[in-house]
Amino acid sequence: MARALKIGTPREVLNGEKRVAMTPDSAEFLLKLGYKCVLQSGAGLASGFPDISYIEKGVEIAESNQEFWDSSDIFIKVRPPTTEEIDFIDSGKLIIGFFYPSENKDLLEKTANKGISVIAMDLVPRISRAQKMDALSSMANIAGYRAVIEASNNFGRFFTGQVTAAGKVPPARVLVVGAGVAGLAAIGTATSLGAMTYAFDVRPEVSEQIESMGAEFVFLNFLSEQQDGAALGGYAAPSSPEFREKQLEKFRELAPNLDIVICTALIPGRDAPKLWLEDMVASMRSGSVIIDLAAERGGNCDLTMEGEKVVTENGVIIIGYVDFPSRMASQSSALYASNIRHMLADLTPGKNGKIVHDMEDDVIRSATITHQGLCTYPPPPLKVQAIAEHKKNSVKQLSSEEKKEAERIAFRSETKRQIGLLISAIISIGLIGLWAPASFMQHFIVFVLSCFIGFQVIWNVSHALHTPLMAVTNAISGIVIVGALLQVGSGSGLVIILSAISILIASINIVGGFMVTKRMLAMFQKS
Repeated sequence: MARALKIGTPREVLNGEKRVAMTPDSAEFLLKLGYKCVLQSGAGLASGFPDISYIEKGVEIAESNQEFWDSSDIFIKVRPPTTEEIDFIDSGKLIIGFFYPSENKDLLEKTANKGISVIAMDLVPRISRAQKMDALSSMANIAGYRAVIEASNNFGRFFTGQVTAAGKVPPARVLVVGAGVAGLAAIGTATSLGAMTYAFDVRPEVSEQIESMGAEFVFLNFLSEQQDGAALGGYAAPSSPEFREKQLEKFRELAPNLDIVICTALIPGRDAPKLWLEDMVASMRSGSVIIDLAAERGGNCDLTMEGEKVVTENGVIIIGYVDFPSRMASQSSALYASNIRHMLADLTPGKNGKIVHDMEDDVIRSATITHQGLCTYPPPPLKVQAIAEHKKNSVKQLSSEEKKEAERIAFRSETKRQIGLLISAIISIGLIGLWAPASFMQHFIVFVLSCFIGFQVIWNVSHALHTPLMAVTNAISGIVIVGALLQVGSGSGLVIILSAISILIASINIVGGFMVTKRMLAMFQKS
């Protein structure tokens, strides 16, 4: 019987990196998959996980560097491996972690030549099945949240507006450029803090998401259609020169009135586009803050310095930190470790501690960049699109004359239908009146008119108002109870029984209807 493979988690050697690829909780899960787990001593300290917390879960602690690299078969990391770390790893072993192969071509070639298999977590496709392994989204979510917190720490005022005895404080005006995962997280955080939040993205399909979060989408007066995110795995496509000019024109218009700008725009495989230019920074007020989450790829702002905080001559603070997830190391490690364990779960279908590297699987194939001594990057196109293609609205726009003519035709058609219904009702009532007694006809005519009016009212009510309308109809059911109560004292046993049944059913309808209505309306209320 073959021994169980060992999963090793090394200390991250990059300066300032506090995250760890395995937490005590994720280690417990990996042990259940049949693996053994090894931790390089002190790897989790910066994230708040001491060695003892791993030992309690059954993880081995490797004290010496050589012992760690020799004893492990699978290495899980956060940052790409260094050249020195590659030298320690033998052929046939597996590395799982961020790699960024388009930027680390020499490292990619070295791992392939040495026969080391690599699964890059940054290449996990953004499809529904792979969401649990999408480490980029997990880290971007934290970065977007932390960006707003960092902005508030450097901004000299409240985010929310206040009216006090000492005076009025206006709310901060925040612009989020790019509405990907990081952008949406930033929008949600800024909105929850009470800021007036604006957002821009080149993808038209995200405007509804932005508005649903309480922010205002910045539209451009640009006639040409933009490519949606379906073809690029949910990411934005490069913009045309004409679109870019309109975009910059809009940003110049907004810049003087903004307090905080959060830039998150990235294009896969390219340097970050320059969207916030030097003249825009110059037009901003003193004390304004720019957070550039694209700093590691060159930055969206002209004046961004990677990893640094700078203050311009006009007092604008520009922050280009590249370690936002690492500044929340415990939370980031927990989410990233969860992404890793889900990837290993897919690689271990038998839960027997054995890797099944299925290159026919879309997710595994897309993320695998080297395997069995071969470079497998770039991956082939996905069999399914990351998101549904945005369908363009092809409905013809009517002129004012055509709209008036259509309204006239609809009015004539509705009038004919109403007259037809009335004539049919009159004929039917007349035929019934030939045989029915006068006392019956008096009540029957009132009943028919009530049904007709009720039908006309309810038929034209918007679907969105059906829930509150139901509450009103429940109240009207009270009339049934009043009528039934008047008949309870009747001398006829049949009438008494029918009245009692009417009271019971109407009571259930009223009480139950109001309870259902209350619950349905609560779904649309903000918590």
